[in-house]
Amino acid sequence: MSAIDQHTLSQERKRNQVHFARPCERKTFCYSYPMLLEMHTHTAEHSRCSSIPAAALVRQVFAKGLQGIVFTDHHYLWSDKEIHQIRRSAEVPNHFLIFSGQEVATPEVGDVIVYGAGMPFPHGTALEEIRESFPEAALVWAHPYRKGRRPEDAALLLPLLDGIEIFSSNHSVRENSRALRDWHRLRFTAIGGTDTHGTGYAGLYPTLFDHPLGSMAELAAEIRKGRCRPFLKEIPRSGAGSLVTEVTIGAKGFDEVRERIIIRNISSNHKWAAADRAFHIAEQLSRQGFASGPYRVPVPIDQDHDSMTLIEQGIRGKSLFDKLLSASREDGLRYVRMAAQWLARLHACRLSLTPADEFLAREPGRLEKYLERFTAIKHPQARRAEEILAAIHREERRRYADNPEYLVQGHGDFHPKNILIGQDIQENRDTVFVAAIDFDSSLCLPPAFDAGCFLAQFRNQFFSHQDIIRDFPEELFLKAYREAAGQTDDDFLVQVELFRARTNMSIAAYLIKVGLGDSDNLWRVLLEAEKALTGH
Repeated sequence: MSAIDQHTLSQERKRNQVHFARPCERKTFCYSYPMLLEMHTHTAEHSRCSSIPAAALVRQVFAKGLQGIVFTDHHYLWSDKEIHQIRRSAEVPNHFLIFSGQEVATPEVGDVIVYGAGMPFPHGTALEEIRESFPEAALVWAHPYRKGRRPEDAALLLPLLDGIEIFSSNHSVRENSRALRDWHRLRFTAIGGTDTHGTGYAGLYPTLFDHPLGSMAELAAEIRKGRCRPFLKEIPRSGAGSLVTEVTIGAKGFDEVRERIIIRNISSNHKWAAADRAFHIAEQLSRQGFASGPYRVPVPIDQDHDSMTLIEQGIRGKSLFDKLLSASREDGLRYVRMAAQWLARLHACRLSLTPADEFLAREPGRLEKYLERFTAIKHPQARRAEEILAAIHREERRRYADNPEYLVQGHGDFHPKNILIGQDIQENRDTVFVAAIDFDSSLCLPPAFDAGCFLAQFRNQFFSHQDIIRDFPEELFLKAYREAAGQTDDDFLVQVELFRARTNMSIAAYLIKVGLGDSDNLWRVLLEAEKALTGH
């Protein structure tokens, strides 16, 4: 074992010393709180499909912070002597559980993991035969959603099965998401199992047991009684016109790898149309290189029109707004530049995913809604707002009515709270990335629209944090954008000011909506809108 592995195990031993408290009856140690186990693994010793030796597999699962592992080689059961030798070779403590089950190919449902049988079964053994031979064993259907399969409800609820493996590395993210929904809908007993065949991903999808375990018989009994579940975290979040659930799957170890998905249940047909459209825009962007790397979008995973459900990749990070409040100036400069570069990269794709004439066709109604906020309460600045909005609309039509080639697919609401900053590996600053979210307002737009929106919203959101505005001046964003874009219109900055004014009017309407129509902030954004239009 390398010095690095020895150091990792040494640190993990220290971390785990407080986790086990009482001896089991069999003179081993067991945990006195819920336990995490890796339930589906294949070893190089006894599965031709695997390239990872058992000892290395054990070390990786232990380093992940789990409390045990089950070998599930095809039609093979490890002996107690073999397991003892692997424990010594892996150099893990006695409280770390190492069990052996087996994966059996059955004629009814395909691969089934058998926990607690006292003999290996040959290929093609029927479920009923396994059950009759070992009634106390637990039978779990392995990776039933693999390769796009959609198991029937009757198969998922088959009485001969004790559980379903819903999370697996043999499933795509879409298939894991589908399995999660079926689990919640049908409420069968479920487990997670990584189905490890190689190095680097062991322990990714563990199973949580409610009570301490000390033997394979106890593990099988807990599955049969439904006292286990996949290890995941589901957090409901509020969303406009939808129920949003953030799901994090698996255990966080030294590699920090966990799967995250966002499930959105839309509440109305109108909201569904907008959300479905945004979903497809993000889907196209992910195909343009925004699925990974330093510039990203949440990758769309799946959609169900009947239930009005959308599933997308969850991104681990904080908004640019939150990051700038606590970042060093050096880091903050980097984040703002990356946000500008993300936008330039989007515009450089020159995509036209929505109708080119939609922007100007919808604009009168959008501007009228801003004005209605003023007139509805007879605001003293209603006349002034009307003049500003009319000037904005005239200039938009003059510039773009006969020049649709100037328009590209834009974000439509690009601002610090719709931009996420993340880092894949916390110790490696080279893994920092920026992602934009919320494409509900995406249209074919002049590129300056998104830039002007960002500058106006940046100033408004950070107006009470003048140090942020001072440390990260708007010239920083504009310079980074133009350098990344390579070429912009000669009057690009004039266009930016036009859309800064437009965004300020949107902000003013929002302030009235939330009861701040008499605030100094509203007066400020009106003045800044006028200034942007006149150039003074």
